[in-house]
Formats: sequence, structure tokens, C-alpha cells
Amino acid sequence: MNLKNAKVLVTGSDGFIGSHLVEMLLGHGCDVRAFVYYNAFNSWGWLDSLDKKTLYNIDVYPGDIRDPNGVEKALKGMDMVFHLAALIGIPFSYHSPDAYVDTNVKGTLNILQTARKLGTKRIFVTSTSEVYGTAKYVPIDEEHPHQAQSPYSASKIAADKIAESFIRSFDAPITIVRPFNTYGPRQSARAVIPTIITQLLSGLGEIRLGSLSPTRDFTYVVDVCRAFCQIAMSEKTVGKEINISSGDEISIRSLSQELIRMINPKAKIKIDKERMRPDDSEVHRLLGSNKKIRTLTGWKPECHLKDGLKYTIGWFKDNLARYKVGIYNI
Repeated sequence: MNLKNAKVLVTGSDGFIGSHLVEMLLGHGCDVRAFVYYNAFNSWGWLDSLDKKTLYNIDVYPGDIRDPNGVEKALKGMDMVFHLAALIGIPFSYHSPDAYVDTNVKGTLNILQTARKLGTKRIFVTSTSEVYGTAKYVPIDEEHPHQAQSPYSASKIAADKIAESFIRSFDAPITIVRPFNTYGPRQSARAVIPTIITQLLSGLGEIRLGSLSPTRDFTYVVDVCRAFCQIAMSEKTVGKEINISSGDEISIRSLSQELIRMINPKAKIKIDKERMRPDDSEVHRLLGSNKKIRTLTGWKPECHLKDGLKYTIGWFKDNLARYKVGIYNI
């Protein structure tokens, strides 16, 4: 589908990936409506950090993804929807699983039901590599079994399965888009790379982390947003589940050592038991296959991890005051 002049709704547009995707879609000539979480502060999240000229070209719609009436109003008249709105923190899901079901499962159902009712041409449901759990084989392709190792991952598996059921039951034009670990400017300090960078930039002599042995497959946020766009432009992706991954893995230990080298070579790592996840819940290895997305769209990652880390560090240096350094963000 041609993105130029397409009317596009982005849920979760006030968040990390969503705000970058909004910018990229505008660059493609889309007519963008940004669904942001309604709040008393009238905050539009990371959209508030965009320049006024860019904001002027966005139709900002405050609402709640759990509310089917608001979802219908937001989606009316749209050609496609990129559904990114979700609760994503794994530690927070341990003590508030109800909120994850309400937001991630019911919120996705609201999007799918409404899109079906309105005849929306394309629907992109954002999944996560957490649905796979610890790798049973690598690289992890889209046929890999799903394993719920946290309430968060369970809620995303449920959302994916509901989307799959709409594909099979109603021939709905849905694509399940499954990024592995995304990083870059604007990311929450709940994620490991901002956690390390903010601690190092604050001048602390040591950084507090949980388990260092797990491996992750990191993709720079601009590459992830390019993948979303290329998936949207291809008719071959309809009805498919598609990984977005770099195809490389790095341990949290090696990642930490690289960031220490880049920011403060004298810093030390201290294991913080509060940050340790239950062993059966921790995803010990993630390494994704990007063969399917390469075959269907021609996409491939362009930003090497070291370059992406450099760009990310530069952004955090200019925006450190936005973060609460020194507390454990769950």
C-alpha cells in the first residue's frame, strides 16, 4: 500500500517507538492521527518534544485504548492503524497483571473489533520477542514456540492469538509485527540501555544492574520504524507474523562493558538483587531471525550497535534531566 496521503492512526504514539514512527510516517507523506493516553496534565508524551512545525501536522487524539467508544472515534476515517499502545514493563507486570490484561489484551481486541466494523484496510498489531521466552533454538524464527515467562509476555501472547484468530476467522488484513529489543533516543529508563547510560552519565562510580548473563538482540529505533513502514508498503505481509531483529546478540555484561568504555571507563558494575528477575521468568537468550522480513520486504538493519549506542548516548546527554536517575524504574 502506498503510504503517501494515507490516513494513518498510530496508537501509543506518545511513547518511545510510537513517537519515532509518527515522525517517519509524516516523512512518507501520511496524514497521521496520533492516539495518546488521556491524562489530567494534557501531556502528549514524547510528542511534546517534537518541534512545533511537526506537531502542527499531527492530529492528536487523547483517549484510552481500553475504551471501545474512544477507539472507534479515533479509527473512523483511517486507512490503516499501527497499534503500539501497551503496558510493557516486565517487573511491573509481576504485581499488576490485571492492568496488562486490560490494556494489552482488551485494548488490542478493541482495535481489531473496531477495524473490522469500519473496514480499515490494514492493521498492524505490535508484538514482542518476549512471547518466545528463552530461546529453544536460534535464530528464533516466527515458528518458534511461545512461552509465557511473565504476565507481560502472557498478555502479549494473548493479544497475538486474538489477532491470529481474526485473520483466520474473518480474513482480516492484519500483520503481527514483532520487534526484538529496540533502543534509541526517548526510551524509558525501564529498559536496560537507558538504565546503564543514565547511571553512567550521572557520574556514579558504579552502576546497579540485575542479571548480566542474558543475551539480547538489539535494533536501533529508526531501523525498527523503517521496518514498520516497509511492512506496510508490501501486500505480501498481510496475514503474516514478522520478526524485526538485527540477527546479532550481545550479553548484558558485554553491553555494559561497552557502554562503560564509551562513557566512564572507571565505573564498576554492582549486582542489585532487587533488579534480579525470578530465574524461571528471566528470558536468558534472545537472538532473532530476520530472514522472513528480508524476503518479504527487502528490509535489513542499517545502524550498527556501536553507532546506535553513540547516537543514543548523545541524546541522553542532552536530555538527562528528564530522567530520575538512581531509582529502580519498573
